[in-house]
Amino acid sequence: MKKIALAHLPTPLWHNPVLDELVGCEVWIKRDDMTSGAAAGNKIRKLEYLLGDAVERRATTVLTCGGIQSNHARATAIAARELGLRSVLILRTADGKPPTTATGNVLLELMVGAELRFVTVEQYGRRESVMNEVAHALDARGERAYVIPEGGSNGIGAQGYVDAMQEVREQLDRSDGFPSSFDAVAFACGSGGTAAGCVLGARAFGVAPQVHAFAVCDDVATFEAIIDRIISQALQIRPAPGAMADRFVHDRWKGPAYGVPSEEQRQFILEVGRRTGLILDPVYSGKALFGLSRLDPRPKRVLFIHTGGLPGLLAQAEAMVPPNRR
Repeated sequence: MKKIALAHLPTPLWHNPVLDELVGCEVWIKRDDMTSGAAAGNKIRKLEYLLGDAVERRATTVLTCGGIQSNHARATAIAARELGLRSVLILRTADGKPPTTATGNVLLELMVGAELRFVTVEQYGRRESVMNEVAHALDARGERAYVIPEGGSNGIGAQGYVDAMQEVREQLDRSDGFPSSFDAVAFACGSGGTAAGCVLGARAFGVAPQVHAFAVCDDVATFEAIIDRIISQALQIRPAPGAMADRFVHDRWKGPAYGVPSEEQRQFILEVGRRTGLILDPVYSGKALFGLSRLDPRPKRVLFIHTGGLPGLLAQAEAMVPPNRR
């Protein structure tokens, strides 16, 4: 299994006592919002394996999908271009039409020459078949297309977060200032790949016996099935490094809709920023850390994975900026 070094590793472990107060437990942040430059976020760990596989298969074009402000699509486009590959992105909008302005992730995708194709919500429901059709058309005209699933979440991509758990273990072992382990690992869950990798690696490497996945869409049953499927795929590629962590999926803190925070979540994100300097996005990590702050009972000491998403935050400036600052 080929892996290409794309991420700036190891990412820091960050602790702030004020954040402990806001969340209600001792929380250490794994700063995976710092895995790269413009491509930063949790997706780059998955792409180290996925694009490694694409290069090994001599692909010329990578194809993936996501919402209009997909962090995964942006990371894929940037990382692919770094490797000399073209990218085609299938992006979901309400009406299947392009946005009137290029903001956030869309701007970055255009800057690296990605080809953007827009589909409706109904078409996106058939995204796997849509991507396969596009891939066949690309192959027919002489390109070699490589399809990456939504979020980079399959057995190949999940290996990135097995590695991340090993990385955390090595960081804990190297410093007297870090705890010896955690009670749980927590993170936002949008496509299941990060969850699968953490389940496989957290207990095995002595990081934590539990993982808590905070869903930002769908429900517990959906993600339980998705995570099971990805773990099964991952185990066919590489044996588990040890016993799996206990897994808990939460769907109570998704907010009003995918990508839309509640007013309480928005205020929490703003307060975290004002009091600690930690910037959270309102789609993933902001909702997940809010969920952790409301979890009852909460683990005493938590490793929280900041999955990035800051370009998407900038696209929501009107919704996020405090009213008295507009």
